[in-house]
Amino acid sequence: MSSRRGFLGVAAAGLAGVMLAPGVRLIEIAQAKTSEPITSKVRWGMLVDTNKCEPGCTDCVTACNTENGLSGGTRPTDVQWIRKIEIKEVKTGRTHSLPMMCQHCAEPPCVDVCPTGASFKRADGIVLVDRHSCIGCRYCVMACPYKARSFVHEAVRDQKPDVPRGQGCVEGCTMCVHRVDQGQGPACVEACSKAGHNAILFGDLNDPNSDIAKAVARYATRQVREDLNLDTGVRYIGI
Repeated sequence: MSSRRGFLGVAAAGLAGVMLAPGVRLIEIAQAKTSEPITSKVRWGMLVDTNKCEPGCTDCVTACNTENGLSGGTRPTDVQWIRKIEIKEVKTGRTHSLPMMCQHCAEPPCVDVCPTGASFKRADGIVLVDRHSCIGCRYCVMACPYKARSFVHEAVRDQKPDVPRGQGCVEGCTMCVHRVDQGQGPACVEACSKAGHNAILFGDLNDPNSDIAKAVARYATRQVREDLNLDTGVRYIGI
């Protein structure tokens, strides 16, 4: 029995390196290269200041598409991980422009309904999809109250080596996990900062000394659909 287990272990290790497409390997995206262990001591999050988010600005969307190899098209079948939306207060008529993406909930509905475990949450709060376990049932698409999941209808070409994707699978914002695990921030945050908007802040919500934790403690922040008690990792100022 022990020899059989050893053989299976070696076989699994070998399969992990099988090439599916140029630059894409059969590996778990959650196992991105990192020198630090992934623990619940850290909870990655983003804080969006809608007072600084200009209507019509799509710098964050463009950066996401470029970083993750998305088409950024307008067809119904095109995949989009982040989109700009406009919301309006019924009582005052005040409008807000803000980016909407996977909210990386502490209690993600997409994980609850997934029959294969393909939708999962890392210990550090990032919600991901294992494309090798996803059967394309799209239960998570229906369960997400933020419409943050997309189904890949067509074959994926010119993939980015750090962002494996596949036809027939569901996708969503990964908070640029491949960058986070290398000590960088999400591409949308970097683009917003470079453009001088500084509307999105990224960091560890569990670290009281981090800029994002200090901002959350100092300013009145909101979660989209707070009534659902999902404890989102993405918070907003000004809504």
